[in-house]
Amino acid sequence: VHQSKMDFFCKLGYGKQDICKVLENLGQEALEDDVLKELIRMGSKPQALEKQAQPSQPQLVARGSCGATLGLQWPGEGGSDPSDCLRPIVIDGSNVAMSHGNKEVFSCWGIQLAVDWFRERGHTYIKVFVPLWRKEPPRQESPIADQHILEELEKQSVLVYTPSRKVKGKRVVCYDDRYIVKVAYEHDGVIVSNDHYRDLQNENPEWKWFIEQRLLMYSFVSNRFMPPDDPLGRHGPTLSNFLSKKPVHPERKWQPCPYGKKCTYGNKCKFYHAERQHQGQLSVADELRAKTKGKGEQRCQCSP
Repeated sequence: VHQSKMDFFCKLGYGKQDICKVLENLGQEALEDDVLKELIRMGSKPQALEKQAQPSQPQLVARGSCGATLGLQWPGEGGSDPSDCLRPIVIDGSNVAMSHGNKEVFSCWGIQLAVDWFRERGHTYIKVFVPLWRKEPPRQESPIADQHILEELEKQSVLVYTPSRKVKGKRVVCYDDRYIVKVAYEHDGVIVSNDHYRDLQNENPEWKWFIEQRLLMYSFVSNRFMPPDDPLGRHGPTLSNFLSKKPVHPERKWQPCPYGKKCTYGNKCKFYHAERQHQGQLSVADELRAKTKGKGEQRCQCSP
């Protein structure tokens, strides 16, 4: 009861010291109207009214400058960079490009769409891994579309080629999935791919947990890169919390009971009851039992 009254009057803007004094004088069971009257009688004012009552001091502004710009701060001044709160992004370039090309063409435009999507959100650390042999001219069995995008992303230090070479006419390719998972794990980032990396999960138990918790799947809808709003399922974090180092949990908002005062669930009701805020939420059946029990005790006392 004390905490609920403290929260109520704090929301109105009164100071905690004044509220504690009034509650000590009137008692913890005092009604809210009596507490409010006593606060007004003491001369206590809400903080918003006190700020309005204080005379505003004139601010000196230099000639040739605008007073409205004095309070502005440029990014990185007086505070932390918003990009520091976002997780690093490691993109499986082959998976994204083949997915955008309907598993028929290695579409480099799909990689560009994914990179642009994360850049618009403010991510600064973005790495895309693609096998080195994708720099070779396209062949009939492995077509490539918009290959110039790979060169542009490489100049921007976004694209990283995994090594490959030819030995006696045969191409020897390093396992690019291992690069992707290792870099994402070391930087505590997010893997963007529709691959589950089951072989790497069985290889390293730490990677298994990391892949299960940090794998971001996606879809392409009309040349639009779209990750899900719930990457880990309905009961998991939102996409914003999934991609940030410091997730923000929303405040729980109680939904009012649709039955109102006619509700018979009592303390078992999961909805909010305004009329039961300062009283025990007993069900109707429990209240009747309590009343009958009290009457029975009175009869027992009167019988002698």
